[in-house]
Amino acid sequence: MHSLPSLVPEIEALQAEFMQIRQHIHQHPELGFEEVETSKLVAGYLRQWGYEVHEGIGGTGVVGVLELGDGKRAIGIRADMDALPIKEDNNLAHQSRHAGKMHACGHDGHTAILLCAARYLAESKCFNGTLNLIFQPAEETLGGALSMINDGLFERFPCDAVYALHNAPGLPVGYFVVQPGTMLASSDEVTIRLLGQGGHGAMPHLAKDPVVAAAEAILALQTIVARNVPAAETAVITVGMVNAGEAPNVIPAHATLQLSVRATAPEVRALLQKRIGEVVRGVAMTHDMQVEVDYHPKVSTLFNSEAETALARQVISDLVGPNNIKGASIGGLGSEDFAWMLERVPGCYVALGNGNSGPTGCSVHNPGYDFNDLAIPYGASYWARLVQAYLV
Repeated sequence: MHSLPSLVPEIEALQAEFMQIRQHIHQHPELGFEEVETSKLVAGYLRQWGYEVHEGIGGTGVVGVLELGDGKRAIGIRADMDALPIKEDNNLAHQSRHAGKMHACGHDGHTAILLCAARYLAESKCFNGTLNLIFQPAEETLGGALSMINDGLFERFPCDAVYALHNAPGLPVGYFVVQPGTMLASSDEVTIRLLGQGGHGAMPHLAKDPVVAAAEAILALQTIVARNVPAAETAVITVGMVNAGEAPNVIPAHATLQLSVRATAPEVRALLQKRIGEVVRGVAMTHDMQVEVDYHPKVSTLFNSEAETALARQVISDLVGPNNIKGASIGGLGSEDFAWMLERVPGCYVALGNGNSGPTGCSVHNPGYDFNDLAIPYGASYWARLVQAYLV
């Protein structure tokens, strides 16, 4: 096969081998903090290629360390390993063998990409410094990165910069999204419990109906983004769960709402928390009932630092050409717990073109999704050249 000039030839030659590894991981998905077999697979390959391997970090995390030369700098590269609790709806030879679990977000691809780069870098020995490969559990629940950090990730494996990527369905293979500053949104969860007074459905005047209050609160919450958030800013409040009552002729005593709240600026995130509390307490007061608000911050905005992003952009430009770089996030208001790592170490998170993912060309978190193996050599070549550029 003729090697594309933009790709590392040795990595392009490994595509078929790492496609098989990726599809094996796809067949055996494991949820967050359950990635026992995936971690064993990763650790086994890293040891085979000469890395110093550390297992059980933050639960099921793995770090592979390779030191070459006398360079003083260290770079970290992270790949996530966990799957989702989704039943796969594909007719693929490598579809999930674990009922109700599947790699619907491409973490199987991210893991295979980093393993491919790991092998090339170990065999070519073409850098000067310390390479820390971080295989992280539980990204989907936004807890794995913090778990590894709390387990001493950066104290045990110091990094001067840290990088990660995520596949982007719909963006052609061979394209990347790279931008400094905010790349992804913060993510918080809120549980609102309206405490009314139950009664007979035929006598609502003797009750305090939390269902009506919940309906009013749902509509009122939508005015926060529409009327309180500055028009130039971006935010979203989604009421994803409503739970109240068990019978049509009974007014329940309470109703529960669960919200997903996202923003791209810290001041907007704080505003949303303030206004959500004020709005639902106002609704509750109107209906003469109590309300409990449990606001659970999960992860902050993902912020790419200037210098590290400039290096990533230059490496990618050399890899695929400047015309194959997009400068705006295409992830909507998605969130990523890699943000925790970037709060502690400067770095950059990029999106990797994944083309049409799966037989139906669907997006991530869909039962028909499948990572596009054609993207493996692009991601692995990016990692290899980034390490070479950083550890000189």
